[in-house]
Amino acid sequence: MKTLKIEDLSKNFGSTEVLKKINLEIDEGNFLVLLGPSGCGKSTLLNIIAGLETINEGNVYIDDYNVSKVEPKDRNIAMVFQSYALYPSMNVKENMIFGLKQAKTSKEKIEEQLKKVSSFLQVDSLLERKPSQLSGGQRQRVAIGRALVREPRIFLFDEPLSNLDAKLRVEMRREIKKLHQQLKTTVVYVTHDQTEAMSLGTKIAIMNHGVIQQNDTPENIYNKPSNTFVADFIGSPSMNLIKGNLKQNSDNISFIAEGSNLEIPIKHYDFKNKSELSNNEVYFGIRPEHIYFKKLNEDDLEINLRADLSEYIGHEQIVTFNFSNQEILAKFPSTINVELNKETKLYVDLTQVSLFDSKNEERI
Repeated sequence: MKTLKIEDLSKNFGSTEVLKKINLEIDEGNFLVLLGPSGCGKSTLLNIIAGLETINEGNVYIDDYNVSKVEPKDRNIAMVFQSYALYPSMNVKENMIFGLKQAKTSKEKIEEQLKKVSSFLQVDSLLERKPSQLSGGQRQRVAIGRALVREPRIFLFDEPLSNLDAKLRVEMRREIKKLHQQLKTTVVYVTHDQTEAMSLGTKIAIMNHGVIQQNDTPENIYNKPSNTFVADFIGSPSMNLIKGNLKQNSDNISFIAEGSNLEIPIKHYDFKNKSELSNNEVYFGIRPEHIYFKKLNEDDLEINLRADLSEYIGHEQIVTFNFSNQEILAKFPSTINVELNKETKLYVDLTQVSLFDSKNEERI
């Protein structure tokens, strides 16, 4: 069953088009992450699902019921904000049960829900405290608890971890993942942090300029990005994109980088359309972790490149190489010694290649 369905949704602020014909479907119990740079429209889309923003075109369905003109309080959703949005004058208990009281829920049901959720989130010892007496992580737990007690159909999270420090963010990320695994609720989660998106989402919708660039599993988005924007946005460092041309000789296809004579065989690639590939200007995509210091697979391509820069980041190093005056980044364990300004023998895993048309930047 589709818990949430968004159909041909558009939103303008004046003459600015913020969302352009958005179509999305979320199955029961899925965790959808809306990911993208600032200003891409992800928070606006979340606010539209919540009913906090109006729609110019299109419809929003919850459980096959059109809620496009339904008030937020009647949509059976709960939202967790970046700023926690707790009432400072109320203690934790009052904050958590506020929504249930407003909905005129019975005292017995309120007590039952409060006991269950506060114990589950480990905030039962904080019930008498005011928000000002809590740490950032505790406040976030209370904000999540306030959403949980209502047992909504859909949970909406708007960058809930961005106010926390790095260590606490990782801890809370794991808490949210555990929470979802145990409750199997439907979640729509907004973030600009790709690590958060990859670790939490069962599906990720990557947005840019009000358009969904790719909506897929984390694995497919990482391994088969649908265009150069997704390839560049996901991964740290992002995918290497080397400009060049394809050459087709009967059934053999190879890639030649700009300014190079080296023919790189393209054997294992799943082309969308194989006709007339010769002389196509393309980007050859390879992730930094698929360039090795030792040969690991039979089809790895041996290549000699000059190392220009090494960045030490603890357990690993990121090395910048020169390939026909184009930069290629590779990721190695920091125990490997790479000599700068010298040719280094490397191996490129040709089973992990992505190819994009240089004109429309779409995967080919």
